[in-house]
Amino acid sequence: MRRSLACALAYTWLGCSAATPHAPTSGVVQTDAEPAAPWSDAWLLEQGQVFLHDDAARRQALEQSLSNPENLYSRQRLNSYGRVQYGWDLLPEWNPRSRQVDAVLARSLELDEMPEVSREQAPLWDGQTPTTVAEWVALGERVFFEFPMRAEVFAEFALTRPELARAVGLERTSDGAVPGLVVFADVDGSSRVGITCALCHSAVHDGQLVVGAARRRFDYGRLRLAFFDEFDVTVEPNMARRLASWGPGRADVTEDDDEDPVSIPDLWGLRSQRWLTQAGTIRHQSPLALAIRQETQLTDSNHLKVRPPRELAWALAMFVYSLEPRARQQLPVTTELDRGRTLFASECQGCHANAAYGGAPLAAELIGTDPSLATGRGRGTGSYRVPSLLAVGVGAPYLHDGSIASLEELLSPNRLAPSYVSGLLGPGALTGHEAGTQLSLSDRRALLAFLDTL
Repeated sequence: MRRSLACALAYTWLGCSAATPHAPTSGVVQTDAEPAAPWSDAWLLEQGQVFLHDDAARRQALEQSLSNPENLYSRQRLNSYGRVQYGWDLLPEWNPRSRQVDAVLARSLELDEMPEVSREQAPLWDGQTPTTVAEWVALGERVFFEFPMRAEVFAEFALTRPELARAVGLERTSDGAVPGLVVFADVDGSSRVGITCALCHSAVHDGQLVVGAARRRFDYGRLRLAFFDEFDVTVEPNMARRLASWGPGRADVTEDDDEDPVSIPDLWGLRSQRWLTQAGTIRHQSPLALAIRQETQLTDSNHLKVRPPRELAWALAMFVYSLEPRARQQLPVTTELDRGRTLFASECQGCHANAAYGGAPLAAELIGTDPSLATGRGRGTGSYRVPSLLAVGVGAPYLHDGSIASLEELLSPNRLAPSYVSGLLGPGALTGHEAGTQLSLSDRRALLAFLDTL
């Protein structure tokens, strides 16, 4: 391996003092026309102009979106985003040149041969601002698959060892492509392997790519430990234990040193969800909140060296809104299915109330699951968001920490016993989220039948 471990582990923390936001620089023309309906295409296009051109509106949207302004995630952004004359606004915009890792590139990387990214290659974005939602979505799809969140030495290492890559969930499609990985020209001009949004939020089922589905086989902790072992890097024992404990489909991405790994989520139904992240860290009151989330995530992940053009952050938000799960097979209506629908209305719909079968955050003590993420310093709010249930039948594992292996287990009262030994994270009771566990076996089966249709 030619890449420096320091490049993979370097992380810069930027802190700035507060300042008064500057006045709008919008240029958005106000008219007497009938206002567009919220969440309509016309409204999204209007909101896009606000995001791109109104400095004060972005800052206000950031402040309104942070559920707990005192956690580390919020404080970092309040100190550094939307400041106009300092902070992240002054970082250079980066429109990268990248190539998705297809079968040809994968073969070169297996041989430890880094393909060069030609200076003649066009950048990801041609500089033309989309004028329709469909154009924004198309650009956002490219961002999702091609914009490097950062150079990733661990993924580069895994590609030289195909068996390890398969074992840690660097999945390949039937044509040999590795979704979520790119070869790109870094800001210093060097060619690197990078990761994109698609690494965690796309999955390969029977050789076919399912965009928006969580990559539940991706074991980032195991990958990092394999790298450290290969190159005799000394890892502090507690950190090694933590990395090993993540397991497939989980990672600790919070801004603190607490132990609170979370399950990678699907991206279904975000337009209907009014809170984002498992702890409800972000109030999703408008698409500006999601676009700011995307912009700051790409900036932070790239070690605060560059920021994406705001057009790309907005495009990514529009693409995420477009994601829908695969259509479920339509089952014939049966008495059991009807009873399951009725049970859902009485047992579940009070919390899973919106169009995506998700809902507002609930206090962690009310849910009763492991509270470490909800109360953590990194992104804690004291609560957990009620997740979407779209495609829940194929969404295992369940709960924010991925501790429940199946819907049958989620509804089973057996998991609440101290003697329970079948949990994904080790023996002991799987407490919390007890809704449905009091139902009879036949009622649980009926509810499961209905959930499998969502």
